[in-house]
Amino acid sequence: MTMSAGWYLRRLSRMGPREVAGRTGDAVRRRRWRSGVPDGPGATGARFTAGLPAGTVAAVPPDAAKRLVAEADRLMAGHAGFFGVERGDLADPDWCHDPRTGRRAPWAYAFDVPYRDEDAVGDIKQIWELSRHQYLTVLAAAYALTGDERYAERVAGHLRSWWAANAPLLGVHWTSGIELGIRLLSWVWVRRLLDGWPGAAGLFEDNPVAVRQIWHHQRWLAAFPSRGSSANNHVIAETAGQFAAACAFDWFPASARWRADALRSLERQLRSNTFPSGLNRELATEYHGLVLELGLAAVAEADTAGVPVPASVRLVLLRMTDALAAVVDDRLRPPRQGDADDGHGLVVDGPGTDRWASLLATGEAVFGRLDWWPAVTGTDVRTPLLAALIRPYARNAAGAAVSRPVRRPSHFADAGMTVLRGPEKIWCRCDGGPHGFLSIAAHAHADALSVEVRHDGVDVLADPGTFCYHGQPEWRRYFRSTLGHNTLEMDGDDQSVSGGPFLWTRQARSRVLEADTSDEAVARWCAEHDGYGRSVHRRRVELTAASRELKVTDQVRGEGRAVRLAFHLGPAVTADLTGNLAALSWTLDGEERSAALELPGRLNWRAHRGESDPPLGWYSPGFGRKEPSTTLVGTGFADGAEGFVTVLRFHG
Repeated sequence: MTMSAGWYLRRLSRMGPREVAGRTGDAVRRRRWRSGVPDGPGATGARFTAGLPAGTVAAVPPDAAKRLVAEADRLMAGHAGFFGVERGDLADPDWCHDPRTGRRAPWAYAFDVPYRDEDAVGDIKQIWELSRHQYLTVLAAAYALTGDERYAERVAGHLRSWWAANAPLLGVHWTSGIELGIRLLSWVWVRRLLDGWPGAAGLFEDNPVAVRQIWHHQRWLAAFPSRGSSANNHVIAETAGQFAAACAFDWFPASARWRADALRSLERQLRSNTFPSGLNRELATEYHGLVLELGLAAVAEADTAGVPVPASVRLVLLRMTDALAAVVDDRLRPPRQGDADDGHGLVVDGPGTDRWASLLATGEAVFGRLDWWPAVTGTDVRTPLLAALIRPYARNAAGAAVSRPVRRPSHFADAGMTVLRGPEKIWCRCDGGPHGFLSIAAHAHADALSVEVRHDGVDVLADPGTFCYHGQPEWRRYFRSTLGHNTLEMDGDDQSVSGGPFLWTRQARSRVLEADTSDEAVARWCAEHDGYGRSVHRRRVELTAASRELKVTDQVRGEGRAVRLAFHLGPAVTADLTGNLAALSWTLDGEERSAALELPGRLNWRAHRGESDPPLGWYSPGFGRKEPSTTLVGTGFADGAEGFVTVLRFHG
C-alpha cells in the first residue's frame, strides 16, 4: 500500500505547526545521518547488575513453567506462528523475509525503505514481528527455569545473526521507533534471564557488536520520537524501551541523559494516553494491554536500578489495572474495541496463558486487588518475575492513601464506555465515546453507538475485530467500517471519514445521554452521534434482568435516509433467519445454549456469511486471521417518525 500525494496532504492537514516543525527537523537529521554511521563509545569494564533476585524463578508456578518450556522446545525445532502464518524456518531465520508473500525487504538506507508498500517489501508486520525478539525472551526464560544451555546458545546464535544482518541504519528494522523500543526491552530481559549462563557477558557487555547495537538503538530513539498526532502507543513503546535500556545497560556517557529524558517522556505520555478513569484514550483494548505491559516493565527497571519514578506513573498504571478489572466479562475477556494487532510489551509465557488474567495477577501482586475484582485462576511466568522487581505500591508520594473504586465501575464517562451486566453472565458493552485519540485517531473504527454482547464469555453480538493493517485495503476498510460493527449505517457512508489506513479526516462526535446501572431490574443506556450531518442517530439499550432480555432502539432524527442496520454474530453462533426472526444457538462446555433475536420488521433482513466481494460476514480472532461468521443486515428507510426496535432474548 503506497501513499499518494493526496494522502500526504490529508496527513499534513492533521498536524499542528509544532509537529510540522519537528518532522521537518527529523527529515533534515535523516539526510545528515545518511553521510555516515559513527562507531559510538565502547563499554570497557561494563557490568550487568540488573539480574533477578534470588528465589524468583522458584516462584514460577509449575504449570506455567511447563507451558513455557513446551513453547521453547517448539521454537528450538524451528517452528512458530505469527499472525496466522506458521513458520518452520526459525532454526536459521532470514530476518528480512516475509513468509506470507514470499518477498524480501530491500537492503537500503533505513529511511529509504518503503515499508508501507507490500509489493516492494512484503507484509511488514510479518517481517517486524520476529525481530521484536520476544520469542528470544521465551527461550531465555526457558534457560532460566531449566538451566538447559541449549536454549541460551540458540538465543546467542540468533542475536549474533541479527546483529550481523542488520547493521545500524541499514534495512527495514531501523525504520520504526516502536520496533526499536520493544526490541531493546527484549534485549534487557534476555540479558537478565541469561544471567546465570557463562556466555552472557560475552554476548552482551563484553561484545563490541552488541554494545554498538544497543548504543545505536538508543541514539535513534533519542533523535526520532513519535510526535504530535502520532504520539500514541508508539511513543510509550519508544520511551519504555529507551528507559529500560538506559537503566539496565548503563554503560554510555549519554545513559543518564537518555534515562532522564525517557522517564520524563514516559510520565507525560502515560498521562496523555490514558483517561482519568484508567481506560486507554485510543479506545482500542489491545493497546490498553500493550501500554500497561510496557509501563509495568519500565517501572520494574526503575525499581531494579534504584531510579525514582514520579508517583503519577504508578498511579496511571494502577488506574489502568482497575479499569481492566472493571470491564472484563466473566471469562476475563475485555471488550473487542478498535484496532488490535496482537502486540505485547514483554513475552515470557507459552501459548495458552491468558494475557488479561496475567495482567490482573500482576496488578494484584503490585497494587493489591479490590474486593470487586474478578477472581484470577490461571497462572503465568511473567507475574512472579515482574513482582520480584517492582516495589509494591500502596500510597502516593505525599503518603496519602490512593482513592480506588469501592464498587465495580460500569460507566466510564470520559471514555464513553458503559458495561451492562445481567443474570447468567450476560455482558453488554455500549460505545458512546470519542471516535479515537489525537487528530488522526489512527486505531479507531467507525463504530459509534455499537454494542457488543456476550453470554458467559461467548460472543453473541460480536465486534468483528481488525484482521489487517497494510497491503489489503479492501479488508482494512471493511473491518474499520460502520457496516462492520453492530450499529446503523446511512446512505452507504461511514459515520467518520477515512483518509487512509491510519487516518480519519472527519470524526463523528458522540455523547451519552443516559447510563444508569443502579437498578438491578433494568440497566439503561442511551447515546447519539452527529456523524451523518443533518441526521442524528440515537440509540437506546435496556437490559432487563427478569426476562434476560436486551432491547435496542435506534432512531434517526432529521432527514429521512436509506439505512442498513447490522448485527454481527460471533463465530460460535449459528442463526436460522425467518423473516425478521433469527433463532440463535451455540455450544459452551458441551451444553447447548440459545437465544431469539427479534429484528425490526420495517427492514428487509438477509444473512451474510464469508462474502468477499465486497467483504461481509467475517470475524477476526487475531491479527492476520479471519473466519466466516454470520452477519444479519436489515435494509430500508428511516423517516424519523418511529425507531427500529431489536430484542435479544436469552433462553433459560
